[in-house]
Order: sequence, then structure tokens, then C-alpha cells
Amino acid sequence: HVQLVESGGGSVQAGGNPTLSCATPALTPSGYCMGWFRQAPGKEREGVATIYDDSTYYHASVQGRFTISQDKAKNTVDLQMDRVNAEDTAVYICAAGGTFCDQYWGQGTQVTVS
Repeated sequence: HVQLVESGGGSVQAGGNPTLSCATPALTPSGYCMGWFRQAPGKEREGVATIYDDSTYYHASVQGRFTISQDKAKNTVDLQMDRVNAEDTAVYICAAGGTFCDQYWGQGTQVTVS
């Protein structure tokens, strides 16, 4: 069983710079496609950012504001979110594995921007 544990969510003011972290105790992030997805109320889940072998992808709405990175020493995948706005309010979910980084899922962490 692959467990992904998110942390760092909560309430943040618009313009803030929160960081989300995904702990992956059962796998080495560098060997898998890792990603962050989000789901806002009434909307479909969407891919925010992915990383695999130092190649990254970002959704157009976060390009230039969010940065995904791997901390190999800590076995975590982090999402640095800069200049957040109300449209970034969502449950953020860590995912890993598979061709599209969607084989394993975390429980999610709420980010509310006000």
C-alpha cells in the first residue's frame, strides 16, 4: 500500500505564499511521476503540477506562480505556491505513479484563500 500524506494546507490571505508538502514514506519520489492536483467546489479535479526526472508540467493558471520540487533527503514532493488568489481555493491532492501521475492518491489538504 502506497501512502501519500499531504501537509501545509489551511487558510491564507490573497497574495500569500504557502507551501504544501507530500510525504511518501513507501516510495522514492525520484523514481515516480509525482503530481499535485486540486478540486474546487463544483469543479472537476485538475492537474496543477507534475514532476518526473526533473521534467515539470504546470497548469496554465499557475504557471509562473507555483513551483513543484522533490526533496530527496526527506522523500517529499513540495508545491511552493506564490501570490495565491481566491481561484486557488481548493482541496489539493498529492498523487504518484502511472503515466499521468495518478496511480496513487493522498487524502488531500484544503487551501482556502481569502
